[in-house]
Amino acid sequence: MASSASLWQHRDFLLLWLGQSVSRLGDQFTGLAIPVIAVFVLAAGPLEMGFLGFAGTLPFLLFGLLVGVWVDRRQRRSVLIRADIGRGLMIATIAALAFVGLLHMAYLYVFSFLIGILTVFFDVAYQAYLPALVERKQLVDANSKLETSNSVANTGGPALAGAVIELFKAPIAMVFDAASFFFSAATLIAIRKREPTPDPAQRRSILTEVAEGLQVVLREPRLRYIAGCTAWSNFFSSAVFSALLIIYLKDQLGFTPLTLGLMFTIGSVGGIVGAVTASRVAKRIGVGGTIILGAILFGPVMLPLPFVSGPFAFFAIAGMFFVSLIGNLYYNINQVSFRQAIVPVRLQGRLNATMRTIVWGTLPLGAIAGGVLGEAIGVRTAIIVGLVGGAFSFLWVLFSPVRQIREMPESAA
Repeated sequence: MASSASLWQHRDFLLLWLGQSVSRLGDQFTGLAIPVIAVFVLAAGPLEMGFLGFAGTLPFLLFGLLVGVWVDRRQRRSVLIRADIGRGLMIATIAALAFVGLLHMAYLYVFSFLIGILTVFFDVAYQAYLPALVERKQLVDANSKLETSNSVANTGGPALAGAVIELFKAPIAMVFDAASFFFSAATLIAIRKREPTPDPAQRRSILTEVAEGLQVVLREPRLRYIAGCTAWSNFFSSAVFSALLIIYLKDQLGFTPLTLGLMFTIGSVGGIVGAVTASRVAKRIGVGGTIILGAILFGPVMLPLPFVSGPFAFFAIAGMFFVSLIGNLYYNINQVSFRQAIVPVRLQGRLNATMRTIVWGTLPLGAIAGGVLGEAIGVRTAIIVGLVGGAFSFLWVLFSPVRQIREMPESAA
Protein backbone atom coordinates (compact mmCIF):
# COMPACT_ATOMS: atom_id res chain seq x y z
CA MET A 1 0.00 0.00 0.00
CA ALA A 2 1.31 3.47 -0.86
CA SER A 3 2.24 5.75 2.00
CA SER A 4 -0.03 8.56 3.10
CA ALA A 5 2.08 11.14 1.26
CA SER A 6 2.24 9.33 -2.08
CA LEU A 7 -1.15 9.39 -3.74
CA TRP A 8 0.64 10.80 -6.79
CA GLN A 9 2.46 7.45 -7.03
CA HIS A 10 -0.67 5.41 -6.24
CA ARG A 11 -1.35 3.90 -9.67
CA ASP A 12 -4.80 2.53 -8.90
CA PHE A 13 -6.00 5.76 -7.30
CA LEU A 14 -4.69 7.74 -10.28
CA LEU A 15 -6.68 5.50 -12.63
CA LEU A 16 -9.82 6.04 -10.55
CA TRP A 17 -9.13 9.76 -10.47
CA LEU A 18 -8.57 9.97 -14.24
CA GLY A 19 -11.71 8.02 -15.08
CA GLN A 20 -13.89 10.03 -12.73
CA SER A 21 -12.44 13.32 -13.96
CA VAL A 22 -13.38 12.54 -17.56
CA SER A 23 -16.77 11.17 -16.51
CA ARG A 24 -17.56 14.27 -14.43
CA LEU A 25 -16.70 16.47 -17.41
CA GLY A 26 -19.08 14.43 -19.53
CA ASP A 27 -21.76 14.80 -16.88
CA GLN A 28 -21.65 18.57 -17.40
CA PHE A 29 -22.68 18.07 -21.02
CA THR A 30 -25.73 15.96 -20.22
CA GLY A 31 -26.47 17.97 -17.07
CA LEU A 32 -26.98 21.04 -19.25
CA ALA A 33 -28.25 19.29 -22.37
CA ILE A 34 -31.25 17.50 -20.83
CA PRO A 35 -32.84 20.58 -19.17
CA VAL A 36 -32.01 22.67 -22.26
CA ILE A 37 -33.79 20.14 -24.48
CA ALA A 38 -36.74 20.10 -22.07
CA VAL A 39 -37.08 23.90 -21.74
CA PHE A 40 -35.78 25.27 -25.05
CA VAL A 41 -36.93 22.49 -27.42
CA LEU A 42 -39.85 20.70 -25.74
CA ALA A 43 -41.16 23.87 -24.01
CA ALA A 44 -41.40 22.22 -20.59
CA GLY A 45 -43.04 24.26 -17.83
CA PRO A 46 -42.44 24.18 -14.06
CA LEU A 47 -44.52 21.05 -13.50
CA GLU A 48 -42.83 19.13 -16.32
CA MET A 49 -39.40 20.14 -15.02
CA GLY A 50 -40.48 19.08 -11.55
CA PHE A 51 -41.47 15.66 -12.88
CA LEU A 52 -38.13 15.40 -14.71
CA GLY A 53 -36.20 16.08 -11.51
CA PHE A 54 -38.53 13.71 -9.65
CA ALA A 55 -37.92 10.87 -12.12
CA GLY A 56 -34.14 11.22 -12.00
CA THR A 57 -33.85 11.20 -8.21
CA LEU A 58 -36.72 8.91 -7.17
CA PRO A 59 -34.53 5.75 -7.36
CA PHE A 60 -32.53 6.94 -4.34
CA LEU A 61 -35.69 6.98 -2.28
CA LEU A 62 -37.02 3.67 -3.63
CA PHE A 63 -33.90 1.52 -3.85
CA GLY A 64 -31.13 3.15 -1.81
CA LEU A 65 -31.31 0.98 1.31
CA LEU A 66 -31.58 -2.31 -0.57
CA VAL A 67 -28.77 -1.37 -2.93
CA GLY A 68 -26.53 -0.73 0.08
CA VAL A 69 -26.95 -4.31 1.29
CA TRP A 70 -26.53 -5.65 -2.24
CA VAL A 71 -23.31 -3.67 -2.75
CA ASP A 72 -21.82 -4.86 0.56
CA ARG A 73 -22.31 -8.46 -0.63
CA ARG A 74 -20.27 -7.91 -3.79
CA GLN A 75 -16.99 -6.52 -4.99
CA ARG A 76 -17.64 -2.81 -5.46
CA ARG A 77 -15.44 -2.33 -8.54
CA SER A 78 -17.53 -4.67 -10.69
CA VAL A 79 -20.66 -2.75 -9.67
CA LEU A 80 -19.01 0.52 -10.73
CA ILE A 81 -18.00 -0.89 -14.11
CA ARG A 82 -21.47 -2.21 -14.94
CA ALA A 83 -23.17 1.00 -13.82
CA ASP A 84 -20.86 3.11 -15.99
CA ILE A 85 -21.47 0.97 -19.07
CA GLY A 86 -25.23 1.00 -18.48
CA ARG A 87 -25.38 4.77 -18.09
CA GLY A 88 -23.30 5.26 -21.21
CA LEU A 89 -25.77 3.16 -23.21
CA MET A 90 -28.75 5.09 -21.79
CA ILE A 91 -27.26 8.49 -22.62
CA ALA A 92 -26.37 7.30 -26.13
CA THR A 93 -29.98 6.17 -26.63
CA ILE A 94 -31.33 9.60 -25.62
CA ALA A 95 -28.93 11.26 -28.05
CA ALA A 96 -30.02 8.91 -30.85
CA LEU A 97 -33.72 9.64 -30.24
CA ALA A 98 -33.00 13.38 -30.26
CA PHE A 99 -31.03 13.09 -33.51
CA VAL A 100 -33.98 11.50 -35.34
CA GLY A 101 -36.59 13.82 -33.81
CA LEU A 102 -38.38 11.18 -31.72
CA LEU A 103 -37.55 12.49 -28.25
CA HIS A 104 -40.49 13.53 -26.05
CA MET A 105 -40.81 14.46 -22.38
CA ALA A 106 -42.19 10.99 -21.61
CA TYR A 107 -38.97 9.44 -22.89
CA LEU A 108 -36.90 11.87 -20.83
CA TYR A 109 -38.85 10.83 -17.72
CA VAL A 110 -38.25 7.12 -18.40
CA PHE A 111 -34.55 7.41 -19.21
CA SER A 112 -33.92 9.79 -16.31
CA PHE A 113 -35.46 7.19 -14.00
CA LEU A 114 -33.37 4.35 -15.47
CA ILE A 115 -30.17 6.39 -15.32
CA GLY A 116 -31.09 7.27 -11.74
CA ILE A 117 -31.29 3.57 -10.82
CA LEU A 118 -27.80 2.95 -12.20
CA THR A 119 -26.53 6.07 -10.44
CA VAL A 120 -27.79 4.67 -7.13
CA PHE A 121 -25.67 1.57 -7.66
CA PHE A 122 -22.64 3.59 -8.76
CA ASP A 123 -22.73 6.22 -6.03
CA VAL A 124 -23.28 3.76 -3.18
CA ALA A 125 -20.48 1.49 -4.44
CA TYR A 126 -18.17 4.42 -5.25
CA GLN A 127 -18.04 5.92 -1.77
CA ALA A 128 -17.72 2.44 -0.29
CA TYR A 129 -14.90 1.55 -2.71
CA LEU A 130 -12.52 4.43 -1.96
CA PRO A 131 -11.75 3.36 1.66
CA ALA A 132 -10.76 -0.06 0.31
CA LEU A 133 -8.46 1.50 -2.31
CA VAL A 134 -6.48 3.99 -0.18
CA GLU A 135 -5.38 4.17 3.45
CA ARG A 136 -7.75 5.70 5.97
CA LYS A 137 -5.41 8.64 6.62
CA GLN A 138 -5.34 9.34 2.88
CA LEU A 139 -9.11 9.79 2.62
CA VAL A 140 -9.27 13.58 2.98
CA ASP A 141 -6.46 14.00 0.44
CA ALA A 142 -8.08 11.49 -1.93
CA ASN A 143 -11.51 13.07 -1.63
CA SER A 144 -9.97 16.52 -2.10
CA LYS A 145 -8.25 15.41 -5.31
CA LEU A 146 -11.44 13.82 -6.62
CA GLU A 147 -13.49 16.89 -5.73
CA THR A 148 -10.88 19.19 -7.26
CA SER A 149 -11.22 17.42 -10.61
CA ASN A 150 -14.98 17.48 -10.17
CA SER A 151 -14.76 21.24 -9.63
CA VAL A 152 -12.51 21.67 -12.67
CA ALA A 153 -15.09 19.74 -14.70
CA ASN A 154 -17.83 21.92 -13.24
CA THR A 155 -15.79 24.98 -14.21
CA GLY A 156 -14.85 24.24 -17.78
CA GLY A 157 -17.64 21.80 -18.54
CA PRO A 158 -20.72 24.06 -18.54
CA ALA A 159 -19.15 26.70 -20.83
CA LEU A 160 -17.87 24.01 -23.18
CA ALA A 161 -21.23 22.23 -23.07
CA GLY A 162 -23.08 25.52 -23.68
CA ALA A 163 -20.89 26.27 -26.68
CA VAL A 164 -21.37 22.76 -28.10
CA ILE A 165 -25.14 22.95 -27.59
CA GLU A 166 -25.27 26.43 -29.16
CA LEU A 167 -23.20 25.38 -32.18
CA PHE A 168 -24.02 21.71 -32.70
CA LYS A 169 -27.22 21.13 -30.65
CA ALA A 170 -27.73 19.16 -27.46
CA PRO A 171 -27.47 15.56 -28.79
CA ILE A 172 -23.80 16.08 -29.69
CA ALA A 173 -23.09 17.09 -26.11
CA MET A 174 -24.73 13.90 -24.86
CA VAL A 175 -22.57 11.76 -27.14
CA PHE A 176 -19.53 13.09 -25.29
CA ASP A 177 -21.05 12.10 -21.95
CA ALA A 178 -21.81 8.58 -23.20
CA ALA A 179 -18.18 8.22 -24.30
CA SER A 180 -16.97 9.50 -20.91
CA PHE A 181 -18.89 6.74 -19.11
CA PHE A 182 -17.25 4.09 -21.29
CA PHE A 183 -13.82 5.65 -20.62
CA SER A 184 -14.48 5.59 -16.87
CA ALA A 185 -15.41 1.90 -17.08
CA ALA A 186 -12.13 1.21 -18.91
CA THR A 187 -10.04 2.88 -16.19
CA LEU A 188 -11.84 0.88 -13.51
CA ILE A 189 -11.14 -2.34 -15.40
CA ALA A 190 -7.43 -1.38 -15.47
CA ILE A 191 -7.16 -1.10 -11.66
CA ARG A 192 -4.94 -3.92 -10.40
CA LYS A 193 -5.83 -4.08 -6.72
CA ARG A 194 -8.45 -6.72 -6.13
CA GLU A 195 -10.96 -6.46 -3.33
CA PRO A 196 -11.46 -9.43 -1.04
CA THR A 197 -14.56 -11.40 -1.89
CA PRO A 198 -17.22 -10.80 0.76
CA ASP A 199 -17.75 -13.86 2.95
CA PRO A 200 -21.19 -15.38 2.21
CA ALA A 201 -21.17 -16.92 5.68
CA GLN A 202 -21.45 -13.44 7.20
CA ARG A 203 -24.64 -12.65 5.31
CA ARG A 204 -27.87 -12.29 7.20
CA SER A 205 -31.35 -11.42 6.06
CA ILE A 206 -31.67 -8.33 3.88
CA LEU A 207 -33.91 -6.60 6.42
CA THR A 208 -31.39 -7.24 9.20
CA GLU A 209 -28.59 -5.70 7.15
CA VAL A 210 -30.77 -2.75 6.09
CA ALA A 211 -31.54 -2.16 9.77
CA GLU A 212 -27.83 -2.29 10.57
CA GLY A 213 -27.14 0.50 8.09
CA LEU A 214 -29.92 2.60 9.58
CA GLN A 215 -28.60 2.00 13.09
CA VAL A 216 -25.12 3.22 12.11
CA VAL A 217 -26.60 6.60 11.17
CA LEU A 218 -29.30 6.91 13.81
CA ARG A 219 -27.07 5.87 16.74
CA GLU A 220 -24.22 8.22 15.79
CA PRO A 221 -25.48 11.76 16.55
CA ARG A 222 -22.91 13.47 14.34
CA LEU A 223 -24.00 11.45 11.32
CA ARG A 224 -27.64 12.03 12.24
CA TYR A 225 -27.30 15.81 12.22
CA ILE A 226 -25.21 15.82 9.05
CA ALA A 227 -27.93 13.75 7.37
CA GLY A 228 -30.61 16.19 8.55
CA CYS A 229 -28.69 19.21 7.28
CA THR A 230 -28.06 17.67 3.87
CA ALA A 231 -31.60 16.36 3.45
CA TRP A 232 -33.11 19.74 4.35
CA SER A 233 -30.79 21.58 1.96
CA ASN A 234 -31.39 19.09 -0.86
CA PHE A 235 -35.17 19.38 -0.61
CA PHE A 236 -35.17 23.14 -1.16
CA SER A 237 -32.26 23.10 -3.61
CA SER A 238 -34.08 20.56 -5.75
CA ALA A 239 -37.23 22.68 -5.70
CA VAL A 240 -35.29 25.67 -7.03
CA PHE A 241 -32.55 24.26 -9.23
CA SER A 242 -34.21 21.15 -10.70
CA ALA A 243 -37.67 22.53 -11.37
CA LEU A 244 -37.48 26.31 -11.69
CA LEU A 245 -34.10 27.96 -12.24
CA ILE A 246 -33.55 27.36 -15.98
CA ILE A 247 -37.12 28.43 -16.77
CA TYR A 248 -36.61 31.62 -14.73
CA LEU A 249 -33.25 32.47 -16.28
CA LYS A 250 -34.56 31.88 -19.80
CA ASP A 251 -37.90 33.68 -19.47
CA GLN A 252 -37.04 36.51 -17.08
CA LEU A 253 -33.37 37.23 -17.79
CA GLY A 254 -33.08 36.02 -21.39
CA PHE A 255 -30.28 33.53 -20.82
CA THR A 256 -29.29 31.25 -23.72
CA PRO A 257 -27.64 27.82 -23.40
CA LEU A 258 -24.24 29.48 -23.88
CA THR A 259 -25.01 32.14 -21.25
CA LEU A 260 -26.13 29.44 -18.82
CA GLY A 261 -22.95 27.48 -19.40
CA LEU A 262 -20.73 30.53 -18.89
CA MET A 263 -22.57 31.50 -15.71
CA PHE A 264 -22.17 28.03 -14.20
CA THR A 265 -18.52 28.00 -15.28
CA ILE A 266 -17.69 31.28 -13.54
CA GLY A 267 -19.55 30.14 -10.45
CA SER A 268 -17.84 26.78 -10.42
CA VAL A 269 -14.41 28.33 -9.97
CA GLY A 270 -15.56 28.56 -6.36
CA GLY A 271 -15.72 24.78 -6.33
CA ILE A 272 -12.03 24.60 -7.21
CA VAL A 273 -11.19 27.09 -4.47
CA GLY A 274 -13.25 25.04 -2.01
CA ALA A 275 -11.72 21.73 -3.05
CA VAL A 276 -8.08 22.82 -2.84
CA THR A 277 -8.50 24.68 0.47
CA ALA A 278 -10.92 22.37 2.33
CA SER A 279 -8.17 20.32 3.96
CA ARG A 280 -6.20 23.40 5.07
CA VAL A 281 -9.29 25.09 6.47
CA ALA A 282 -10.14 21.91 8.40
CA LYS A 283 -6.66 21.89 9.95
CA ARG A 284 -7.13 25.50 11.01
CA ILE A 285 -10.70 25.53 12.38
CA GLY A 286 -11.37 21.80 12.73
CA VAL A 287 -13.34 19.32 10.67
CA GLY A 288 -16.62 20.19 12.38
CA GLY A 289 -16.03 23.92 12.02
CA THR A 290 -15.38 23.51 8.31
CA ILE A 291 -18.57 21.48 7.87
CA ILE A 292 -20.54 24.23 9.61
CA LEU A 293 -18.82 27.01 7.63
CA GLY A 294 -19.62 25.18 4.40
CA ALA A 295 -23.29 24.86 5.31
CA ILE A 296 -23.48 28.57 6.17
CA LEU A 297 -21.86 29.61 2.90
CA PHE A 298 -23.91 27.25 0.74
CA GLY A 299 -27.46 28.38 1.47
CA PRO A 300 -27.91 32.03 2.51
CA VAL A 301 -25.64 33.45 -0.19
CA MET A 302 -28.18 32.50 -2.89
CA LEU A 303 -31.01 34.55 -1.36
CA PRO A 304 -30.59 37.64 -3.62
CA LEU A 305 -30.91 35.56 -6.82
CA PRO A 306 -34.57 36.35 -7.67
CA PHE A 307 -34.06 40.06 -7.00
CA VAL A 308 -31.22 40.79 -9.43
CA SER A 309 -31.87 42.11 -12.92
CA GLY A 310 -30.32 44.28 -15.58
CA PRO A 311 -26.91 44.08 -17.24
CA PHE A 312 -25.12 42.91 -14.09
CA ALA A 313 -27.48 40.02 -13.31
CA PHE A 314 -25.20 37.53 -15.06
CA PHE A 315 -22.17 38.43 -12.93
CA ALA A 316 -24.19 38.75 -9.72
CA ILE A 317 -25.67 35.27 -10.04
CA ALA A 318 -22.31 33.80 -11.07
CA GLY A 319 -20.79 35.38 -7.96
CA MET A 320 -23.45 33.80 -5.77
CA PHE A 321 -22.69 30.39 -7.25
CA PHE A 322 -18.96 31.04 -6.70
CA VAL A 323 -19.33 31.57 -2.95
CA SER A 324 -22.00 28.88 -2.61
CA LEU A 325 -19.81 26.25 -4.23
CA ILE A 326 -16.88 27.07 -1.95
CA GLY A 327 -19.21 26.22 0.92
CA ASN A 328 -20.54 23.13 -0.82
CA LEU A 329 -17.03 21.69 -1.22
CA TYR A 330 -15.99 22.55 2.35
CA TYR A 331 -19.07 20.72 3.57
CA ASN A 332 -18.97 17.68 1.32
CA ILE A 333 -15.24 16.88 1.43
CA ASN A 334 -15.14 16.95 5.21
CA GLN A 335 -18.42 15.23 6.01
CA VAL A 336 -17.85 12.44 3.46
CA SER A 337 -14.29 11.88 4.72
CA PHE A 338 -15.57 11.81 8.30
CA ARG A 339 -18.20 9.20 7.42
CA GLN A 340 -15.63 7.06 5.64
CA ALA A 341 -13.21 7.30 8.57
CA ILE A 342 -15.49 6.32 11.45
CA VAL A 343 -17.32 3.37 9.87
CA PRO A 344 -15.72 -0.05 9.14
CA VAL A 345 -15.19 -0.90 5.48
CA ARG A 346 -17.62 -3.85 5.67
CA LEU A 347 -20.44 -1.40 6.54
CA GLN A 348 -19.55 1.33 4.06
CA GLY A 349 -22.07 0.24 1.43
CA ARG A 350 -24.93 0.16 3.93
CA LEU A 351 -23.82 3.45 5.49
CA ASN A 352 -23.62 5.22 2.14
CA ALA A 353 -26.93 3.75 1.00
CA THR A 354 -28.63 4.87 4.21
CA MET A 355 -27.16 8.36 3.94
CA ARG A 356 -28.03 8.60 0.26
CA THR A 357 -31.58 7.43 0.90
CA ILE A 358 -32.03 10.06 3.61
CA VAL A 359 -30.28 12.97 1.92
CA TRP A 360 -31.10 12.23 -1.72
CA GLY A 361 -34.55 10.91 -0.89
CA THR A 362 -35.66 14.51 -0.44
CA LEU A 363 -34.57 15.44 -3.98
CA PRO A 364 -37.60 13.97 -5.81
CA LEU A 365 -39.92 15.41 -3.19
CA GLY A 366 -38.33 18.84 -3.57
CA ALA A 367 -38.42 18.70 -7.37
CA ILE A 368 -42.12 17.88 -7.52
CA ALA A 369 -42.90 20.42 -4.78
CA GLY A 370 -41.02 23.10 -6.72
CA GLY A 371 -42.87 22.25 -9.92
CA VAL A 372 -46.28 22.33 -8.26
CA LEU A 373 -45.46 25.55 -6.41
CA GLY A 374 -44.13 27.17 -9.59
CA GLU A 375 -47.38 26.40 -11.40
CA ALA A 376 -49.49 27.64 -8.47
CA ILE A 377 -47.79 30.90 -7.42
CA GLY A 378 -45.37 31.65 -10.25
CA VAL A 379 -41.76 30.70 -10.87
CA ARG A 380 -40.13 33.74 -9.21
CA THR A 381 -42.21 33.53 -6.03
CA ALA A 382 -41.59 29.79 -5.78
CA ILE A 383 -37.84 30.40 -6.10
CA ILE A 384 -38.00 32.90 -3.22
CA VAL A 385 -39.80 30.34 -1.04
CA GLY A 386 -37.25 27.64 -1.89
CA LEU A 387 -34.20 29.81 -1.24
CA VAL A 388 -35.53 31.08 2.08
CA GLY A 389 -36.30 27.53 3.22
CA GLY A 390 -32.87 26.24 2.20
CA ALA A 391 -31.05 29.10 3.93
CA PHE A 392 -31.81 27.59 7.35
CA SER A 393 -30.20 24.18 6.69
CA PHE A 394 -26.97 25.13 8.52
CA LEU A 395 -28.84 25.19 11.84
CA TRP A 396 -28.83 21.36 11.84
CA VAL A 397 -25.04 21.23 12.24
CA LEU A 398 -24.49 24.52 14.07
CA PHE A 399 -26.37 23.31 17.16
CA SER A 400 -25.06 19.75 17.18
CA PRO A 401 -22.08 17.59 18.25
CA VAL A 402 -20.61 18.22 14.79
CA ARG A 403 -19.06 21.38 16.27
CA GLN A 404 -16.84 19.21 18.48
CA ILE A 405 -15.12 17.33 15.63
CA ARG A 406 -11.57 18.69 15.59
CA GLU A 407 -9.57 16.08 13.66
CA MET A 408 -10.33 13.21 11.34
CA PRO A 409 -10.49 9.91 13.31
CA GLU A 410 -7.55 7.60 12.66
CA SER A 411 -9.51 4.35 12.84
CA ALA A 412 -13.03 3.08 12.34
CA ALA A 413 -15.48 3.25 15.23
